Amino acid sequence: MTGGSLGLRSGSYGSLQAQGNGSSATAAAPVPTLSTPPPPPSARKLSKMLLPGSRDKERRLAWICKLAGRRHIGMLLLFIASAAVLLSFSILYKDYDVSAGPETNLNFSDHEKNVTNFGRGPFGFSLPPLIPTRDDNRVNSSPPPPSPASNLLLTNETWSRPASVLQHYDIPARHPCESFSLPPPPADKKRTGPRPCPVCYVPVEHALAVMPAFPSPSPVLQNLTYISDENLLLNESNAGSLFGGQPSLQQRNESFDIKESMTVHCGFVKGKKPGHGTGFDIDNDALLEMEQCHGVVVASAIFGNYDIMQQPKNISEFAKQNACFYMFVDEETEAYMRNTRTWDDSKRVGLWRLVVVRNLPYTDARRNGKIPKLLLHRLFPNARFSLWIDGKLELVVDPYQILERFLWRVNATFAISKHYRRFDVFQEAEANKAAGKYDNASIDYQIEFYSREGLSHYSTAKLPIISDVPEGCVIIREHTPITNLFTCLWFNEVDRFTSRDQISFSTVRDKIMSKAGWSLNMFLDCERRNFVIQAYHKDLLDQRKLNLLSSQPPPDNLSNEASTKSTPSTAIEEVVGKAPALKKPPPKRGRDKKSGSKRRRPRPLLP
Repeated sequence: MTGGSLGLRSGSYGSLQAQGNGSSATAAAPVPTLSTPPPPPSARKLSKMLLPGSRDKERRLAWICKLAGRRHIGMLLLFIASAAVLLSFSILYKDYDVSAGPETNLNFSDHEKNVTNFGRGPFGFSLPPLIPTRDDNRVNSSPPPPSPASNLLLTNETWSRPASVLQHYDIPARHPCESFSLPPPPADKKRTGPRPCPVCYVPVEHALAVMPAFPSPSPVLQNLTYISDENLLLNESNAGSLFGGQPSLQQRNESFDIKESMTVHCGFVKGKKPGHGTGFDIDNDALLEMEQCHGVVVASAIFGNYDIMQQPKNISEFAKQNACFYMFVDEETEAYMRNTRTWDDSKRVGLWRLVVVRNLPYTDARRNGKIPKLLLHRLFPNARFSLWIDGKLELVVDPYQILERFLWRVNATFAISKHYRRFDVFQEAEANKAAGKYDNASIDYQIEFYSREGLSHYSTAKLPIISDVPEGCVIIREHTPITNLFTCLWFNEVDRFTSRDQISFSTVRDKIMSKAGWSLNMFLDCERRNFVIQAYHKDLLDQRKLNLLSSQPPPDNLSNEASTKSTPSTAIEEVVGKAPALKKPPPKRGRDKKSGSKRRRPRPLLP
């Protein structure tokens, strides 16, 4: 920057004329008269006009420059200056880390800060006793900063944190996402399908700091137990399976009468406990680990070798050490994974703990997948929160950030996204029939049954309910009695009617909401697509590969016998592995630019 620019910048705050020729020497000179301005003093006269203190400073500067010219003294001075700079930077960074404001704590990307591991047992979750409590009725309030005298005390009007646990993070007085608003969708006429939209997440430290220390209240229902009958026999007059207990219509209707204490059908009817002699059987070592999970469960399932396993990404170190990641698979999927060298004796693939399920109660793989999807509270009896994602989805946001955004921030205990296009159950049923998702007669019977019970088309009269059709591939919930009852009764409808859970969702929701002051959070589907990436089912990927290979001639070294005996998946792998590299395409017909002669394609050699 030049001297002229400095003068112009300073002129906005003071007199540019007084600073244009400025120096301390000219300030000490006699003030000339306006009539006869003196000529500028020479350098020699300027040195005589300096004060004695200025002469001493000039001598010291010359002495320092002389010493700095020596090599060893110059290196010493350079070392001292570097140490001073590093010390100043460390002090500034420490102050920044302790007193970060909302601008620094807010995070719009997939990057998370690392969190200190607070420790846990072999499988347990040790954080809840140390997390600060909160008043559940003041989730969206703006709490004042905690005072030093009350670090461990929390009333209905204040927030605080234990100094030994979250000492490096202070909860902001205002929520970092308070001023966030969803931007309008991009005006792209060529892209009309579903797409993700931005979501405001807080850092993992903030999510841990506001995690509720106590369970949320459950309206009306306080005690929920489940029906168990080891001697249950098949009753053809009742719909449903033996796994679900085949409740009668009277028992079904009574289960919607919400009381303080209830006993309902909720799967796993036969056997001593879920996963042991009930159908959907799990090894004892896996059951023991699942019972020791006391915090957050992230669960998924692949049955019938239907999907390709997706590994979670952008997961904080705290979640890796404390949250439970479980992937349920059947024996068919296990065999495929062993053949592809994905499986090892540790039964872990990345973050997922693989659990093999045997004696599945249904022949339909999609219906078997509804068991862990809706009955996680029975498989993990001590867990507090759960995040279910379908096997085709890839999780790309930390689970604690998701829980804070869709449960704790809005004071909800159950969250699910609405369908991006359909919001009417009748439209959803017709779409399922058109896509061949289930037997058309069974779908018509279920819709007629619900219509006789009072199911109607969606309209604005149902507001604030924004939709009757969910996109059920992601479920976020707290395991409270009322949410456990909701998923139990939802599963009973899936067991009795079709496996298309979108059709039965609104019926169960409306019946419970009419009897209890409970509601759930239905958020936008574009927000769901922000934290999970959706992949295609394995059969669609296989079909695409087959179509690609069928458009190319088969390689010579692939025998017809091997291709007929192998399965589609193995045939694809063999073709991809043995196919030679694509050769350079033959030259096009026409005239050569250099010689001018016609180019001809080489004729294929006859066998």
